[in-house]
Amino acid sequence: MQSQAGPVAENIPFDGRSRRVLRDETLLVLGLSLGASGVSALVSFVGSLTKPGGLKDQAATLNASAAPGRPWLDLAWQLFGIATALVPVALVAHLLLREGGSLRSIGFDRTRPWPDLARGAAVAAVIGSTGIAFYLAARGLGFNLTVVPEDLPDVWWKYPVLILSAVQNSVLEEVIVVGYLLRRLQQLGWSPAASLAASSVLRGSYHLYQGIGGFLGNMVMGAVFVLLYRRWGRVGPLVVAHALLDIGAFVGYGLLAGRVDWLPTA
Repeated sequence: MQSQAGPVAENIPFDGRSRRVLRDETLLVLGLSLGASGVSALVSFVGSLTKPGGLKDQAATLNASAAPGRPWLDLAWQLFGIATALVPVALVAHLLLREGGSLRSIGFDRTRPWPDLARGAAVAAVIGSTGIAFYLAARGLGFNLTVVPEDLPDVWWKYPVLILSAVQNSVLEEVIVVGYLLRRLQQLGWSPAASLAASSVLRGSYHLYQGIGGFLGNMVMGAVFVLLYRRWGRVGPLVVAHALLDIGAFVGYGLLAGRVDWLPTA
């Protein structure tokens, strides 16, 4: 049974110098990935706030064309972006390997595929329905931009790329913001409550470009994911849940935008 603090990190003795190295490593990983995204989202949000008009009259586009009118070049850029976004995950895998662990240490492996899929699907079903309602309410109250999950050309690779993008998002976020970050903060002596707060606020921060609703909604989702990780000891179900949520958002928007009245479009 997992402790309430979550999967137990290896009891590696750290002197002051080693703790500084571990702290700096964590900051560098975040600076190369989702920490930098958080700063970028903050700058974007300030720009939206200071722009004439309300937030809901502005749009935040998630998957846009990188080379309009040139589908093959566009596809190359899309695949390049997906691949390079996963480099921080490879770095985390390398860092865990150096300390005698691996991605299996945080439960990102294929040892329990069916339980991971079942748990992830259940989590996605619950969060997906409440998430849509929260987004519509936040936008209606003027706290959120209109989120455009995709604006890709209508070509054969559109939906495969959207699915790959969703999987990339889920792997990057859950491996780094949950598995890696909680492990490092535990090794640095952070309390379970402080680690939960740090992970949740970080997740909310890089969604701030969507508005206050995006920040708060993802922060709550982050807290739920941390609690589930501590219960299950695996990021696998969280990756599945996140991937299903993003696939539903990206592909669903592509299929429904302009065809249903309740879905806001730019």
